[in-house]
Amino acid sequence: MDFNVNEIEKIVSYKTWNAKKKTDRLLEIDCSMYCNVGSDSTKSEKEEVRRYSRKIYNAIKKIDPTMGNLFLQAMDKDPTKKT
Repeated sequence: MDFNVNEIEKIVSYKTWNAKKKTDRLLEIDCSMYCNVGSDSTKSEKEEVRRYSRKIYNAIKKIDPTMGNLFLQAMDKDPTKKT
């Protein structure tokens, strides 16, 4: 990973950034993590990215509760389950 987990809380605490800029930066980090996961990644690496992604979505929830909840719900949704 090219970022530190502490960076998530640091971004949330920035006073000079507005909510959109914070959310955009957190989503950039999330996107970068998933772009670096490939077919050669181990299961533990994929699980680590998923854990960090959840932390990012919880941080977004602090900034924008509606958006954060939607991301977390989408993450928890079972793609194999038929409705």
